[in-house]
Order: sequence, then C-alpha cells, then structure tokens
Amino acid sequence: PIYGTSATIDIAKIVMLDSAKINEEDAEFKRRRHEREGRKGPYPVVPLYTTEDAQAVTPLLQAWDFAKPLELGPGLSVEFIEVAHILGAAAVKFTIEDAKKTRTVLFSGDVGRWDMPILRDPAPVGAADYAVVESTYGNRIHGRAVDIPGELAEVINSTAKARGNIIIPSFAIERTQELLYFLAQLSRNNQIPRLRIFVDSPMAVRVSDVFKRHPGLFDHDTTELMRSFRLPGLTMVRTVAQSKAINRIRGSAIVIAGSGMCTGGRIKHHLVRNIGRPESTILFVGYQAVGTLGRIILDGEKDVRIQGETHRVRARIARISGFSAHADRDELTRWLQSLGNQPDQTFITHGEPEAAEAFSDHLQNNLGWQTTVPNYLDKAALM
Repeated sequence: PIYGTSATIDIAKIVMLDSAKINEEDAEFKRRRHEREGRKGPYPVVPLYTTEDAQAVTPLLQAWDFAKPLELGPGLSVEFIEVAHILGAAAVKFTIEDAKKTRTVLFSGDVGRWDMPILRDPAPVGAADYAVVESTYGNRIHGRAVDIPGELAEVINSTAKARGNIIIPSFAIERTQELLYFLAQLSRNNQIPRLRIFVDSPMAVRVSDVFKRHPGLFDHDTTELMRSFRLPGLTMVRTVAQSKAINRIRGSAIVIAGSGMCTGGRIKHHLVRNIGRPESTILFVGYQAVGTLGRIILDGEKDVRIQGETHRVRARIARISGFSAHADRDELTRWLQSLGNQPDQTFITHGEPEAAEAFSDHLQNNLGWQTTVPNYLDKAALM
C-alpha cells in the first residue's frame, strides 16, 4: 500500500492522472510537430508515463489520519504531522525500535507558514533523534507582510484599464484556491472591476472540489473560502472547447492556469496569445525553479521559446511574492525548534545548493546543531 493523509490521497488521485494526461498530450504534440517538420530522431516520442499507469496505482492508495501512529511492521511505526504547506501536507516521523534502543527520524517534506489564509498553522513536531528538513527558502526571509490583496488589485486594475488580460500561471493545489479567496475579497469590496475569471485547469477545478470535502483542515477563514467558489464572473473551465473559447473574449479577463512554472498544461497556450501583447500582464504568484519557462520569463529574457516557437516578450511581467507556501529561514527554524530537543544530526535537503548550505550554517551558528548537506546517494548511519 501507499499511505497518505485523507486529503493527500484525494489530491494524489487527481494529480497523478492529470500529470499522465499532460505527458501524453505533450508527447503527441511533439510527435506531430516532428512529423510536420520532417524531423526523425533515434528514439520514438513517448510519454514518461500514461493514464493507464496512473490508474494502476490508485488502488494502492490508503488514507491515514494525522497524529495517529501507523504500524508498518515489527518495531517500525510512522506518524503524519500537519505542516500547512498545502491541503493534507504532512511531515513524516518514523519510530524505529529494536532490543537496544528506540530512535525517531523526522522527514519535513515541504513546510508551510504561520498566519496564512485557509489552512491551520503547522503543528508542533515533538522530539526526534534525526531530522531531514527542506531548505527551499533556507537563505531567505520573506520580509514584511506583503499586501497581497493590494498588489493583486493594482495589477488587475492597471491591466484592465489597458484592456489587456491578466494571465496567472498557478499551481492547481492551494495557490489557485488562495487566488480565488483574494479575488472574492477584492470583488466584494469593489476594489477591482467586474471581469470574467477563468480557472483553466481541470486539475485545479477538481482539487477545489477536494477542498470542499475537507473543511476540518481549515482555519477560521473557512467561510471566506467557501464564498470564493461562488465568485461572480467565475468560470471553472472543464473542457478543451471552453479553454479555446477564452481566446475569443473581448476586453479584459483574468486567466488562472497551470502549470505554475509554465512547464506544461494550458498556461502555455495563454502565454502564446498574450506574452507579445504590451497591454497584457503575466503575473507570477509562486516559486519558479531555475531552468523552467516561468523562471526564464521572470528573469527578464526578451525572447522565449514556447511550444517550439520563439516569442518576443512584450507583456508586463509582474510578481507577488507573499503567496509563498514555503517557510522561510526563520520559519523553518521555528518549526525545527518545536521538536523541543536538539537532534543528533540534521540533514538539509530539498533546496538549491546555496540555500541548503546557508540554512545549514544558520542552524550551526545560531542553534549549535550538528548539520549536514548530503550529496546525491550519500549514506548515513543512524546510531
């Protein structure tokens, strides 16, 4: 079996199938382009994995509650701990017992933030002998609280005045729902004009349905979130025909589409039609990894390749950083301190090298912890 929290299982079923479909569609698009251009390579163009593969995994998924030990075998148990990164996200703590001693090993996964909309704050972790912790923002401080509604309103109002579109690459999980939350807030307060709003991501639409099924994981903003899904002018796009129809809209519209880093999905089609328009805005609201199309655009490249063709960037490029669902250096430190003890060793992972090294140094210099930034395939003995 494959264990996860209930919300994680619900989302995983959607994500795996959606990702498989994107793989199949991208492979087919590339195959047709090669055929059209008379290009032949040594290997056939095939998807990395298929919808059939994803469907074969689904029966193996089993849900388990937070804070409830799960016996995996003799002397081995695991516990899921809320980390508030996305709906259902969990740190994983293993307890290993033998005749001599008991050891606990904590894996952080992605750690979320405190005082954010929708989800409850990260839960205290409890003691661990070893910790493996992410470091996405291990060398950064998010800084002052960003006025997300204010910045979002500025982008929407200025772009609408120019009669352009607001194109928002967004992660289907959490980020899209947060966007709807803030858009509903702005709309109710009459801070933005009444525009058509499209969530052009079948996965985001289905994940939004999952959110409605797990209100027990929400904080006090639950009611606000539920209202967000009844936002005036909102269309949850479910079909390809509906997606294509967006291009015929006259005037301004807000289009939220995946993938969040512009590596695939319907966002690419909307970029093709808007990135060359000075009146439109491409608004980034999430992390853009090095090498992704989103990062290339955000870094100011003047010409970018999308779907095999080069496009001149004439649209306004904007970013709102306050949406980050990743804890920064101090928030990661706060989370680790909730262990209540100093682990024998803390392994810093899941971050660009400079971020991981900086966070490792921070824990050593400020907490006196023993830390290591492991390399690929490194091994460590847990004594």
